[in-house]
Amino acid sequence: MKNILFLNIKSLVQVEDKEPPAFRAGKDMQDLPSIENAFLFVENGKVKEFGRMQDLNDEQKSVWLDSSSIEKIDATGKFILPSFVDSHTHIVYAGSREKEFEDRINGLTYEQIAQNGGGILNSAKRLQQTSEDELYHAAKARLFEMIGFGTGAAEIKSGYGLTVEDEIKMLRVIQKLKEISPIEIKSTFLGAHAFPKEISREKYMSLLVDEMIPQVAQENLADYCDVFCDRGFFTVEETDKILNVATKYGLKAKLHANELDTSGGVQIGVKHGARSVDHLEHMGESEINSLLSSAKAGNLTMPTLLPSTAFFLRLEYAPARKLIESGLPVSLATDYNPGSSPSGNMPFVLSLACIHMQMSPEEAINAATLNAAYAIELEKTHGIIRKNADANFILTKNMPSLAFLPYSFGSHLIESVFVRGEKQN
Repeated sequence: MKNILFLNIKSLVQVEDKEPPAFRAGKDMQDLPSIENAFLFVENGKVKEFGRMQDLNDEQKSVWLDSSSIEKIDATGKFILPSFVDSHTHIVYAGSREKEFEDRINGLTYEQIAQNGGGILNSAKRLQQTSEDELYHAAKARLFEMIGFGTGAAEIKSGYGLTVEDEIKMLRVIQKLKEISPIEIKSTFLGAHAFPKEISREKYMSLLVDEMIPQVAQENLADYCDVFCDRGFFTVEETDKILNVATKYGLKAKLHANELDTSGGVQIGVKHGARSVDHLEHMGESEINSLLSSAKAGNLTMPTLLPSTAFFLRLEYAPARKLIESGLPVSLATDYNPGSSPSGNMPFVLSLACIHMQMSPEEAINAATLNAAYAIELEKTHGIIRKNADANFILTKNMPSLAFLPYSFGSHLIESVFVRGEKQN
């Protein structure tokens, strides 16, 4: 493992010399601690030291600069910031769905496409016909694509199986990805993604709570249990039942909520202590107050926004400004999936957050790093640069300012991604 000294860094971003917060909320999301004209020393995969170039002392210069065992990287004109945390993805899937993309261009809605056999059920049919090995190799390629965009930790969901055998197959693929991935991966069971047409609603609910969840827990295949609680999918009562069983088996709650309507998903997520509620295109005062109550109780449920889904489906964007101005934090993720967000490009998510949700670049970076790390319980190890933590960060190409990253939405500005001090690209 190489020791690396980065010199002349234009700005070292999201850096803390003391115990960092678990997340940043409200007006504090504008706070992005940075050191201008900085150095950063990585030793054995950990952040050993950082500071201003002018503060490099004589001992450090003599030991670090003269050592042939330390790689020196001149970062003049470049930024270093924590690698992104993508806390909501569906990258284990079979095939693409560009036909539905064309259908939407021709005027069909997401729900109309689903009623005609498209949507989640389309992906489920394809996945059921695809081997575990094929799924693994396709998902592995997507994972490394995401890393190239600056992602240094991710969550991956099941949810395109919709049978016991195929949901387990998906989760085993995620398990295999965990074993080979240079980045941290969290696994989520999402058997409650849609109702298959082959069996009744009641029978599928029984399958979820009596067979799927117990087997997932027995094989230790997931960290979380997610439910798509929204209009046309799982009701609040069904979600409550599923999460009660999941909790009994040691699976923590996550929620797809309020993408299509004010579904009650936020409130039921808070009730179950969900680590995050995701989507949130439809939010009222009741939902905001529910999230604020979770923060007040010291068990914040993180609002996670997925702007590339709103972009791709031409939905109303989540009210990020309203959430932040109420004093809440928000996090950002890609929702990488074949039907509603076929992209793992986190820098583009930052651009969408700034352009369409009026988030400042500082707020967007907080949302994609520290707050996103909180959404999957990685805030102690990811999303911030601090001493003795794993060296997980991005080195950008030359940029005039940090705002240039979301501003220049069509450019690839990630020069290198480092995971535990190892260059990944």
